Amino acid sequence: MAIFLGNKAGLKIATVDLSDHVSSITLTRSFDSLDVSALGDTAHKYVAGLRNDTVTVSFYNDTATGSVLQTLQAAFATTVAISMIQEKGTAVSATNNSYAGTIIVNDLTDINATPSEMSTIDITFQANSAITPSSTTAF
Repeated sequence: MAIFLGNKAGLKIATVDLSDHVSSITLTRSFDSLDVSALGDTAHKYVAGLRNDTVTVSFYNDTATGSVLQTLQAAFATTVAISMIQEKGTAVSATNNSYAGTIIVNDLTDINATPSEMSTIDITFQANSAITPSSTTAF
């Protein structure tokens, strides 16, 4: 059984490695379901429609050059590349795929402040292309 601790994931947005500022990441790959039920059917029937992938990330805020806020602000309202890996620092393989595609950066929380807590932002990015796994493409 290949059970692992999920603290080694990697994330790049627009080629900037933001892995050390991520507290959690979730990739959800899905399709829209299209109803193709016909007269006489006794249950709904569906086929896969357009891809509808999302990436949800919790970032620790950082205003430094080449870090979270600067990278996201530069990408705001545009489509940029995204790449992810389950275990950063381990070779890409059939058991450690890299994932790549594009996202639109259409949501940004520049300020999120609470006394005695780390400043974080939670963003769900909508994919602008299918996010696909690869057992050979380097992270």
